[in-house]
Amino acid sequence: MKYTNIFADEEGDTHFRDVGIEFESVEFAPPAPSVNLSSFTPATQYAFCVFPSGWFGDWHPTPRKQAFLFLSGEMEVRVSDGEERRFGAGSVVLVEDTAGKGHVSRVVGSADVVTAVIQLPD
Repeated sequence: MKYTNIFADEEGDTHFRDVGIEFESVEFAPPAPSVNLSSFTPATQYAFCVFPSGWFGDWHPTPRKQAFLFLSGEMEVRVSDGEERRFGAGSVVLVEDTAGKGHVSRVVGSADVVTAVIQLPD
């Protein structure tokens, strides 16, 4: 499995990178059978967020390090190096560009974008 990471470099330019996740077979909820589990990452809090159809966020950094789990709809994100990517249901994006130029986001199509947002420690 992979997720997308949005980050800012030393000059404040933002970029995408793909990050792989490793899994290990563990007894997570005995007596249920083993599952493949990644390592845990500390989290501060979580919420659900709906970006309404037509929503557009011009250049902005993320207010804090957070992961977005896309549940429905489609969002397009552009980073300052010019690359654009689209994220739909099943996509996971770790957003870490808390400083620098930030990114642009917009809802694609006529459906709202529904996400779970997990805020992470600084």
